[in-house]
Amino acid sequence: MEVVKQYYDEEAEREWQRLANPYSQVEYKTTLHLIEKYFPKNGHVLDIGSGPGRYSLALLKQGYQVSLLDLSKRELDIAKDQIEMAGLKAENYYCQSALELEGFKDNSFDGLLIMGPMYHLHEEADRLHILREAKRIVKDEGIILIAYINTWGALKASLYEFPESFLDKEHFDRYINGDLKFSEEESFTQTYFTTPPKVLEEIEKSGLQLVSYAGAESYISGMHVELSNLANYMPEVYANYVEKACEYAELPQYRDATEHVVMIVKKEI
Repeated sequence: MEVVKQYYDEEAEREWQRLANPYSQVEYKTTLHLIEKYFPKNGHVLDIGSGPGRYSLALLKQGYQVSLLDLSKRELDIAKDQIEMAGLKAENYYCQSALELEGFKDNSFDGLLIMGPMYHLHEEADRLHILREAKRIVKDEGIILIAYINTWGALKASLYEFPESFLDKEHFDRYINGDLKFSEEESFTQTYFTTPPKVLEEIEKSGLQLVSYAGAESYISGMHVELSNLANYMPEVYANYVEKACEYAELPQYRDATEHVVMIVKKEI
């Protein structure tokens, strides 16, 4: 994980800005919509892989007691600055890996966010370890949101983001099949791309119960240029598209074909 830690230390400011652009706002607002829909209305939340704290900040504004956990100290420093600038206070900041949850007591949290760690773990055993630890530390009535990078959606987005990768036609089939493990030389850092069916298998293996799942970019997945133009020239229409993207994110015809898939799970009681 040292490679991943170094990347996020170096790109911490960029990570804070990432969710603010017109396209990434869809991912951000969809996630907030899912939190509002499924999380308990109050309580203690652990934001695992918090990054610079955009989701934590939103949760604190809603009255949750929030702790942040991230392997990048630089990311946590930005989060703390942003939270304090808003006149708010997090419960705790933990600079450690998502693989290091053993210190948290059973049934400690009403909600968990895992919105980044699964993007980087090549080994299924590591991903299952996080899922099982999440199951242990969330309360019986608690909810967990877990994000993965989805190869089916990434294939669609690749036309804008990295078309040069597909000079090799066999690469198309690799994205359809999923379970892609990229080194730092092959991607923005060490990354793991998968598919919704493979994620569902891991959820089942972990002993967690699926509540629902959503495609974070919904029906406007991959439309970077169109959304940016709309935000600049027709902001009211842009806002309508984003609002409906949040509303439609769980529809089967959209949720399997977005760059980020978000699983909503709970304990099997």
